[in-house]
Amino acid sequence: MSAIYIAGIALCSVLAQWIAWGFRVPAILFLLLTGLLLGPATGLLDPDALLGDLLFPVVSLSVAVILFEGSLTLHFRELKGIGKVVRNLCSIGMVATCIVISLSAYWILELNWRVAAVLGAVLVVTGPTVIAPLLNSMRPTQDIDRILRWEGIVIDPIGALFAVLVFEAVMLVGQGEVFIHTVIALFKTLGVGLSIGVVAGWLTTLLIRREWLPFELHKFGILALVLISFTVSNHLSHESGLLAVTVFGIWLANQDDLEIDSVLEFKEDLSMILISTLFILLAARLELADLMMLDADVFIFLAIVLFIARPLCIAISTFGTELPIKSRLVLAWIAPRGIVAAAVGSVFAISMMEAGVADAEKMVPLIFTVIIITVVLQSLTAIPIAKLLGVRQPSPNTILIIGANHVARAIACGLKEQNIPVHLSDPAWENCRMARMDGLPCYYGNPQSEHAERYLPLTTLRSVMALSPNRHHNALGVQYFSHLLDEKNVFSLRSSTSHAKANKDSATFLSRQILFGDSGSYARLSSLIAKGGKVSVTRISEEFNWGKYQEMNSDAIPLFILNGDKDSDDDSLIKLRPFTINMEKPPQEGERVVAMLPPKMSVLKDPNNGKNKEPKEIKE
Repeated sequence: MSAIYIAGIALCSVLAQWIAWGFRVPAILFLLLTGLLLGPATGLLDPDALLGDLLFPVVSLSVAVILFEGSLTLHFRELKGIGKVVRNLCSIGMVATCIVISLSAYWILELNWRVAAVLGAVLVVTGPTVIAPLLNSMRPTQDIDRILRWEGIVIDPIGALFAVLVFEAVMLVGQGEVFIHTVIALFKTLGVGLSIGVVAGWLTTLLIRREWLPFELHKFGILALVLISFTVSNHLSHESGLLAVTVFGIWLANQDDLEIDSVLEFKEDLSMILISTLFILLAARLELADLMMLDADVFIFLAIVLFIARPLCIAISTFGTELPIKSRLVLAWIAPRGIVAAAVGSVFAISMMEAGVADAEKMVPLIFTVIIITVVLQSLTAIPIAKLLGVRQPSPNTILIIGANHVARAIACGLKEQNIPVHLSDPAWENCRMARMDGLPCYYGNPQSEHAERYLPLTTLRSVMALSPNRHHNALGVQYFSHLLDEKNVFSLRSSTSHAKANKDSATFLSRQILFGDSGSYARLSSLIAKGGKVSVTRISEEFNWGKYQEMNSDAIPLFILNGDKDSDDDSLIKLRPFTINMEKPPQEGERVVAMLPPKMSVLKDPNNGKNKEPKEIKE
């Protein structure tokens, strides 16, 4: 029977993630709903009976992996460039939020002071998994988007570490007869956690740099080290394991010459599996009696969390900055709690209940209540509030190009010259480096990864063009962004003039391989550029119509049709249509044609002055 339950949880996890993907909302909502339906509502799932004594170790080890994955994204060098507001939010703002929530839980809900303190520390964390989907649908202005995304990224590991330290501190208070004994015990816990984390990080770095650990064992080896570090640290000093794995991840993230991209990608996939399973198990453990014990004072507590704690945090964090008041109001409202808060809080609650701390059983219901209210309420009201305050971007205007090879860079430079915002993406560092040298923004990595959700300007994208010579990368990008954007805004370039066998490509991918007409392919464009071909822009007029253009440039590969003034301050007014296989409407008078011309260009007749002149070239 246990196997059936475990398989059922896996199936329900996938279904919850799938439904959330379809509705484009944070998956946490459907995971919680699934857990509540399987547990308190129907009684079909009892995690305590299913796992028995293994429940706490499974939850603890899962949280350890989740925190390790989050800490892998915390690069110290990036903290310098995220702005004063984000630094304040993740320091003094975080502490202020903790104090307000802890005091309100202690006075209003009359919780044990230990439980109140830990609850306040846990609820400071937002997290990118709930922030990113909300921002993608909300499309706020750049300052709001940047602050909220970076707050979610940075506060994830820092907030979790802060919660661990608060938990350790309050649990040690009163264990000794004198204050000094408590302080010594706290420093012991910190020392063990920090030491184990640093040693694990140093050892892993040594194994990878010296190539003592084969590449195919990097993922499994690091996972094993995470689990053993957590276990050994907890054995040496109670509850120091979460601190150890967080330090472990931060150490690896800040080794500049360490190649751990494959490890990070593996941990992202593993974290999704653990998070999905963990949330269903934790939600299923809730009892109706636990939910009923939350009286009317909970509504006052929620009001303080929403309307006092967060606005106070924003007021302190933005004091002395030039951030507009409308942006501050939006920031004061958007702070949904997410995965880390529920997972870490559940581990602490189980530990406190085992230690006999009064009111510890109320912590998990309170955390889940705050998560549900903040995610649902803020998801429903974010767009109306952004529209009301006028801080919503009018329309996406950036073209994402999958690939930063020489073909993609040449086309991107041509679009940039015409005042079309572009952003490139490539998993090859050399291509990214060359793009950045050309002044083109480029994301280093796969654009469909969870990491890309944090760093790519997804809210500003209006179109995606896959220009990579790697058909696999193009196919993944097409399938991923066809869901995020309308399918009519996602295109791909063929790698050659003839398709590969149909049984090797998805129908979705083949249907989007329509860029640049019948003659357009990566191989031909690459060949033209290698021979000295350039991207050129020519305006169509009554005298020099599309027919004459084709007659004089029979070897050219038309790329785009532009309609609008490139010198306009509003780049959203420029309409871009790529040439496609099934294009029905040719370029009209007043529109501009962007094309790849061979090195020996035909001389065009300028109808305005009757003189011969070459069309303007745009250097790669």
